Amino acid sequence: MGKRYFCDYCDRSFQDNLHNRKKHLNGVQHLRAKRVWYDLFRDAAAILQEEQTKKPCRKFLQTGQCDFGSNCRFSHMTEQDLEKLSAQVQGEKRLKELRQEGADIPPGTIEDWLERRAQRLSAAQSNSALPEKPVPFQYPPGWPPVQELPPSLQAPPPGGWPVPPSLQWG
Repeated sequence: MGKRYFCDYCDRSFQDNLHNRKKHLNGVQHLRAKRVWYDLFRDAAAILQEEQTKKPCRKFLQTGQCDFGSNCRFSHMTEQDLEKLSAQVQGEKRLKELRQEGADIPPGTIEDWLERRAQRLSAAQSNSALPEKPVPFQYPPGWPPVQELPPSLQAPPPGGWPVPPSLQWG
């Protein structure tokens, strides 16, 4: 059978040889899938600039769907979407300017969030110093009566299942 080549962009595999690989890598499906993948990581300013140059897609605005999907050459963003994107770009620009000026930026790193979370959890644990009672087992609503359930679905008896003395494991 030979070696197989798996394309992460297209999520498919094929026999690995020079002809097949070149044919796939230059194919329209692969190039589109690769473009869609990299578009996921574009910054908001680039997306806004591109969307503002496009005309709105009439079919998408009328029906909410477009046959071309992400390959449509028209914009699928509404005015509200463009305003939100513009506000996001402005916020990113202000934050960048503040960083360049050396101004105090409110903490927004993951380390700060983890620290605040750990403080909340430790405070919650210190408030609940009393040991919690175990909640008694209850069957989900809508289940048949306990007598009709198979043994594998019945709750274990108090103290666990009895172990026969002659039982040997393994």
